[in-house]
Amino acid sequence: MSEVESAATPPSSRAERAARSREIFPAEKISPLRPSASGRDDDGGCPSASGRDDDGGCPSASGRDDDGGDGRAHFLPVVEKFVSVNGEGLAAGQLAAFIRFAGCNLWCTYCDTRWANHPLVKVEGWSAANLAEWVRETGVRCVTLTGGEPLLQPNLESLVEALLAQDAPHPLRVEIETNGSRDVRGLVDLRNRAAADKLPGQLCLTVDWKTPTAGEAVSAAMLVENYLLLDKRDAVKFVVGGQQDLEFARDHCRDLGLCDSTNVLISPVWGSIEPAEIVEFLQQNGMAQARLQLQLHKIIWPNVDRGV
Repeated sequence: MSEVESAATPPSSRAERAARSREIFPAEKISPLRPSASGRDDDGGCPSASGRDDDGGCPSASGRDDDGGDGRAHFLPVVEKFVSVNGEGLAAGQLAAFIRFAGCNLWCTYCDTRWANHPLVKVEGWSAANLAEWVRETGVRCVTLTGGEPLLQPNLESLVEALLAQDAPHPLRVEIETNGSRDVRGLVDLRNRAAADKLPGQLCLTVDWKTPTAGEAVSAAMLVENYLLLDKRDAVKFVVGGQQDLEFARDHCRDLGLCDSTNVLISPVWGSIEPAEIVEFLQQNGMAQARLQLQLHKIIWPNVDRGV
């Protein structure tokens, strides 16, 4: 057990919580929900037909891979990258460089970036080194890797390592937003290796726990073991649309002791529940350590779903 895990949860209670989690969500309930869960086409190529170069490889930012051949092993499919205010998460309100990847294995009812998951969405293929250089040039201190689902990308760890290694103009806080259905153990191991290697950056995970409003099959696809790996650098996010979702979040926070081991964020489905209802529920249920989270970008730029 790593020092991070020991600090977050005592070994005895961790074992008890793992056993409890298996009772709550048996493994047989977890199944793929999209036919193209990897976001890639049937032959292992790029995520969209429009995102392929002339010889069938994944394109670079200029439209071709560096050697003119098949670059699919080297590039990440990016649908947009921009600098804006962090609208949610533990770094909400801070400027961040956003990198959004194509493709998702879930289909949430309230998804506000569904355009990024369309099989024909236009993508640019970027190498980890070029993306890290773009982030450096922005001058920001926070990076958010989002999607879609970032953990579908086979070269994600190379990008994360490149970002964590940057120390000029300053070290980076690298946040990965993931939907809860993909195993985060590789990223936790990477974080521990980065600390051992004394890399200057910090890796933080924001892991969704999909509520019933997201869809019954989507909610059942969560990997409960993910939440046991998180610590106070990370967050679990519940997006709630009503009373049932609030009770769902409360019960799982209590069952796994999430408010003690990590940060808990409660966010409303936009237009479905008033923030005041969430505050009242938190008060009535003794959830003093949970945080109400409002999506700042939707307040600042209503009805804008790209580049913010």
